[in-house]
Amino acid sequence: MHGPTLPGAGVRCARESPLSAAEIAEISAIIVRARRRHEVAPPYPEHLKTRHWDSVMAVIDTVNTELNWPSAGWKIGAASEEIRRVEKVPGPCPGQIARKGVVPSPARLPASLFIRYRCSECEFAFKMKDRLEPRDLPYAEGEVADAVESLHPAIEIGDCVFEDWYELSGYFGGSMDNGGAAAFVPGAPIRDWRGLDLANARIDLSLNGQYRKSGYGRVAMGHPLTSLTWMVNWLSARGKPLEAGAFVSTGTCTGHFFTVPGDHLVADFGPIGSVSAHFE
Repeated sequence: MHGPTLPGAGVRCARESPLSAAEIAEISAIIVRARRRHEVAPPYPEHLKTRHWDSVMAVIDTVNTELNWPSAGWKIGAASEEIRRVEKVPGPCPGQIARKGVVPSPARLPASLFIRYRCSECEFAFKMKDRLEPRDLPYAEGEVADAVESLHPAIEIGDCVFEDWYELSGYFGGSMDNGGAAAFVPGAPIRDWRGLDLANARIDLSLNGQYRKSGYGRVAMGHPLTSLTWMVNWLSARGKPLEAGAFVSTGTCTGHFFTVPGDHLVADFGPIGSVSAHFE
């Protein structure tokens, strides 16, 4: 499901220096070509492997610019300590959600949305009411909350054009592929969400009718609103707005869960709602 390398077993590459502009263009072109052709990319070139985090962000920007796919918003990868540990990344990693990858619950997800993996994550997501412009002063959580239209229980599904998901963590290869963003399944909106105890909200994940695991809202940065605020400030620091109408999926509360075609997932968020996804 995720390749031969076990979680946390990716071997760190030696390089920690930045990619040059030419190297950023080279690895971005490999990713973009595979995405456009909907195929697994060739093995990740050795000379482009680095653990320089700012270079990862530059590749993500370049990939999204080159693909130019209409955006539905953003997802946050590695928002939890567990995922940062197994993927050996120094911090959260954004990914742009393509509009074509958004399928509301109950969802039937066509195989055409995925190239190699279906890494399914139960998350809280927000849909924005107002556009938040870039500025010098960081946004506070209260300001960001005022700009929210609705809260959504959600399943976010990751994919990558490269083989062996956890081997890629040694040089952040999966992160460079737009943070692994592939598909997004939002549940019904909740507009009166501020009184909910999201940090302690429990999520139960079932596969094909059988309970598999649970998680809590606090897993992703302590609170979903904290994650959302991180995303707003990440964009703002790069001169980018968070658009009105955009979704932000705030990070997995249940870790990674890999699925295959034919699987049926249900994420039960208790009184907040449930989300289902069937993989065709």
